[in-house]
Amino acid sequence: MLERLRGAEQRFHRPPGSVGLVAASKAQPVPCIRALAALGQRAFGENYLQEACRKMDACADLAVEWHFIGALQANKAAEVARRFDWVHTVASARCAERLARARPAQRGPLNVCIQVNVDGDPRKAGIAPTAAADLAAQVAAMAPLRLRGLMTMPAPAADFEAQRRPFRALRELLDALKDQGFTLDTLSMGMSGDLEAAVAEGATLVRIGSALFGPRPARQ
Repeated sequence: MLERLRGAEQRFHRPPGSVGLVAASKAQPVPCIRALAALGQRAFGENYLQEACRKMDACADLAVEWHFIGALQANKAAEVARRFDWVHTVASARCAERLARARPAQRGPLNVCIQVNVDGDPRKAGIAPTAAADLAAQVAAMAPLRLRGLMTMPAPAADFEAQRRPFRALRELLDALKDQGFTLDTLSMGMSGDLEAAVAEGATLVRIGSALFGPRPARQ
């Protein structure tokens, strides 16, 4: 997987090591997480809070960071704030406020990305691009949170150029927000099937599951 990622960096003239890898470990057992951690993987992404907490407890001895990459529900935001290092899926001021209120001071600011529905897919979560600046301003004002950038999960596309379009839109939105004065450094975009397109358009974090772990086991 790292060879594929570094190959994409080289192909699209990205600096070596400029794209980080989040291992999307949803539904994967603890031994698989431990095996990847032993190989040097440090960032793991989880979608479901209860499942993630069990894994965190079982892997408490590992020097890893945990990324929440699933749909963020307001009633679970407090526990997410207490347990995770990153949240990629903030899509409302209400959820951001709950994260900020619950973040333990001793853990430092919680790294946050705003989820944007760049192609208006009604099946996907995230805010409209036109709402990003207002939400970014609200999140940036919450001291327990550190606004890092934007995240998207576009509809699947088989054609490479079609894959690039939503990622390009997210990059252009990030650039526009930076021009407005926001300090942002993260584009969380790209998964196993469209990694290369995401890297081509400026991804700084890719969320990879099946290409690392193989087919996902059924949830218990």
